This record gives sequence, structure tokens and C-alpha cells, in this order.
Amino acid sequence: MTGVGYVAAPADLSAFGHDPWWLVIGKALAIFVFLVLTPLVAIYAERKVMARMQMRIGPNRVGPRGILQSLADGVKLALKEGITPSGVDKPIYLLAPVIAVVPAFMAFAVIPFGPQVSIFGTLSPLQLTDLPVGVLYILAVTSIGVYGIVLAGWSSGSTYPLLGALRSTAQVISYEVAMGLSFAAVFLYAGTMSTSGIVSAQEGSWYVFLLLPSFVIYVTAMVGETNRAPFDLPEAEGELVGGFHTEYSSLKFAMFMLAEYVNMVTVSALATTLFLGGWHAPFPLNLWDGANSGWWPVLWFVAKVWVFLFVFIWLRSTLPRLRYDQFMNLGWKILIPAALVWVMVIATVRAFRNEGYNTWLVLLCVAIVLGGALAAVLAGTFRDRKRSAADPSASLDAQPFDAQPFDAQPFDAQPFDAMAGGFPVPPLPGQRTQKLQRPEVAAVDMVARSVSDTSEDSHA
Repeated sequence: MTGVGYVAAPADLSAFGHDPWWLVIGKALAIFVFLVLTPLVAIYAERKVMARMQMRIGPNRVGPRGILQSLADGVKLALKEGITPSGVDKPIYLLAPVIAVVPAFMAFAVIPFGPQVSIFGTLSPLQLTDLPVGVLYILAVTSIGVYGIVLAGWSSGSTYPLLGALRSTAQVISYEVAMGLSFAAVFLYAGTMSTSGIVSAQEGSWYVFLLLPSFVIYVTAMVGETNRAPFDLPEAEGELVGGFHTEYSSLKFAMFMLAEYVNMVTVSALATTLFLGGWHAPFPLNLWDGANSGWWPVLWFVAKVWVFLFVFIWLRSTLPRLRYDQFMNLGWKILIPAALVWVMVIATVRAFRNEGYNTWLVLLCVAIVLGGALAAVLAGTFRDRKRSAADPSASLDAQPFDAQPFDAQPFDAQPFDAMAGGFPVPPLPGQRTQKLQRPEVAAVDMVARSVSDTSEDSHA
């Protein structure tokens, strides 16, 4: 990757498409079993790790140290009565959990678990299949899963599930843009979109070091993509009761939970493939000659996936839920612009390298340009803050309605009666609220006066 004028060779996909039918079925069944068992272990690990972080015990009744708790929960959900509300659109209501869970399994078809090995005498790669656009296939398939959430909220015939579904739609649209841009930097550097080709390109050094901004953007986007805390806005219990799956129970609810955890495994496996070298052994294990051959790479791959799953649990245990406006601002105003700038940097570096220019000279020029742009942004931010401090009325106008004090409007604004319609409403720009007594205070005063009058009458 450091040679001048380097152009990546296309990925070699000749090893795929030649497996006998029994081997294809065996690989598909192994992936299915892996994706079903991993959520069972992840749920137990999540409850135990969160309990340890919060100084609790966690599950400890069902089985030794509670290891059978996830299995007991699955059996309980399977045996519970499936209640279907009367106001639902029944075909879509029943189809939504299936639409949510099936794409989560399909995305693993192009994830490489290891190199070519001998399986009952047949030499085959530890991967179901691969495509010249394998990463784009994963992005497209996982995007279909949001339709299950949207249709679940819409078909429930209830307000809060619908709000959760709409939130999920906006969330996925916002964060898939940043996720796709982080993929673009990997494509430019690796010269291929196939997952096996990207893993092969990281044999010398992992992209987590070469493309660190893309890795940070992807890790943030994958948490938002899977609706996990602190980005679990589509199912915020404090605001939406239970979100899009409020009206679901029994196995239908279990399918939504399965889809969430399988999606966690999918995005973790994709992060491992794109940035952590895939199935390649980490340092210093890669110094061993046999570390990247045989069945050992499966162990390295699964260990890397579990590192990301632990990060999911860690975030849920420690961070509070964001407000929705903060969440959308993070996606549209920070992640997407940063990803766009970084993709342009990578494209510029690759273009100059392909023309024969020195890599370090190109990087120095790019660093100077980025430093100047960052300095201009910081200078503008400080200038706006200084202007707001010098003119308090301008800063009050720039604040959102709910952030302004009750009577902190400019004095030249038009007076505004917030209770004129019988219900409190925020003032519009250019209006100021009058000094009105709060309704609850007025009610207390009225009750106090009536009690006082009654006591005076009784004494008389």
C-alpha cells in the first residue's frame, strides 16, 4: 500500500461458486446456528455485565450462575399467549416481525469467517459467498430491516408505536448516510468492495489505524443504526411507552428482540471485516506462522466481534439517552460533514499517489488545508460567542423556545398572552410573554381564599 502509483488489483472471487450443494447447506446452517446462539449468550452477558457495572448480581437462579436465564426467557416468550389488538392491520402486523428478522440473517452471507480450509476433503473458503459489491449488499439488506419497524408501528393502530416507527425511519436515513461515507473511504483505500478482498488488503496493517476517522464515524453510526442506547429513541420507554413494538407479545415480540441482537452481531462483524483485519490474528499472535491458517482465524474473528458486543453493553450501562434533536444534530451536522471531508481527503491522496507524487508530501499538504479549515471554523465559532456575549438580545433570539426563561424576551417585542386560548403555548419570534400568574399558583390561591371565607363564616 505504500508504493508510488499503486493501483489495487481486483479481488479474486474464483474460489466462490464451486461448492457442492451439501456444503452450501452446511455453511448456511452453521451461520444460522451461530446467529441464534450468539444472542442467547449476548443477552446473558449483557445482564451480567450491566449488573457488575451497576453493583448488582444479575441473573443467578436458572442454571449454574444463571447461565440458562436466556433460554428460560425464550421458552417463556414462546409459551405466552399471543394477543393481537382488534384495531391492527392484521396481515402487515403479522408480517412486520418477519421483515425485521430475515434481512438480519441474510446480511451474513458475505461475511468471511476465515481462509480456505479443507471441509470433508473439499477445499472451500469459510464464507458462504462473496460479491464484487459485497459491502453494498450488506448495506442494502440491512436497510430493508427498517421496513419491519415502520410497518410494525403503522399497522398497530396506536399513536406511540407510530411515533417510534417514524423516529426509526429518520434515524436510519440519517445514520446510513454517514455509514455509507465511511465505507467509501475503505473502498478507495482497498480498491475493492468485496469483503474477502478488503480482508486480504489488510494483511499488512489494519484500516483502524490507516482510516481512524472512518472507523470512529462507523462505530457511532452502527450504534444509531441498531437502535441501541444511547440512541434507542424509537423505543424510548419514558416517552413512547415501548416504542414500535408496544402492541406485540409472545413470539412476535421475541422476533423483534432477535432482530436487534442479530443486527448487533452483523454490524460488529462488518466493523471487524472493514477495519480490524477480518479473520487475521492480532498482534502478537500474528507472529506465529500458523495463526492465519486452518480453523484458528474463526476464533480471532469471533473474539473481535465480541469486543464490539461488549462496547454495545458498555455504552448502554454508562450513557444516558440523548434527546432527539441532539441525536439528529449529531448525524447531520457532525458525522456526515466529517465523513464527506474525510472521503475527499482519501480520494485526493489516492489520486496524487496514482500520479506518482510522494505520499508524505501529499499528506502534508492535506494536513495544512484541513488545519486551515478547522482554524476558520473555530474562529467563526468564537466570533459568534463573543457577539452573543456583547448583545444578549441576539443570543435570546437565537435560543429555542423551550430554552428561554419565562420573561427573557427582548423588551421591544410584542406582548403575548400565553394562556389566551386556554392552553399554554410558547411565544413566536418577536413576541414576549406577559407577567402572568401560573395556573397552578392561581388555583392554590383560589382554594386558600375559599377555605378562609368558609372558616370566617363558621366563626361568625
